Amino acid sequence: MKQQANGYVQEPMATPVQQQQLPEGEQQQDAVVQEDHQQINSTAHVGNSEAQEFSLAIKPKGLPLFKLSALYKSRLKTCIFLHFLLFFVMLAKLSEDILDRMDIFILELEELFIPKPLPFEYLWTGSIIIAIMGLRALSRNKLSSLRNYAAGTVVFGVCPLLFAAIWFYTDVAEYAEKKQEAEVEKWQGIPTGVLWYFFIVVALQVHFYSIYFAFKLIKIWRVKLKRA
Repeated sequence: MKQQANGYVQEPMATPVQQQQLPEGEQQQDAVVQEDHQQINSTAHVGNSEAQEFSLAIKPKGLPLFKLSALYKSRLKTCIFLHFLLFFVMLAKLSEDILDRMDIFILELEELFIPKPLPFEYLWTGSIIIAIMGLRALSRNKLSSLRNYAAGTVVFGVCPLLFAAIWFYTDVAEYAEKKQEAEVEKWQGIPTGVLWYFFIVVALQVHFYSIYFAFKLIKIWRVKLKRA
């Protein structure tokens, strides 16, 4: 045992000869403690590396604000482009009803026996106006328009899709339970509820990512306005 100048006592580490002189029970305890320390250190190292990789995947670090703004603008434009593609899919579904209202008869469309549209389909179709608003907000870097885009996406994009998910839930649940014996509305041999759920899942992902990137841009643009 050595006495140091600062008053602290430092004991020398046990040598291999001294460790051999310890009883077997104490030697086993020392081995277990050392093994636990090694596992804790390795686990902490892996956890820190995984957390760092996850943070880099979610939020790129080391980029200035203008580069982050350009990155999120590009991602939001991609989401809006996907929104346009989904709009044309919905428009094709509504084409027969729209032409009937205009007294235009096309035999090929009539023979497809497309199910009659529900009110929420037209409401969601109107969300394309919100998508155009979002593109204008990105081109002009206008904060208020981007806020309106995020709110409009929730009202005209997400809410109608959630209503559709509730509306077709019973048909999808019955088909999942009884398969072909289920008495549900079908189109081309496929339950319409199942087709709608495919559309709903894809469209909701597009809308949620759009809202996420829009809020990221709103935060960045607020910082820019405060600095200016």
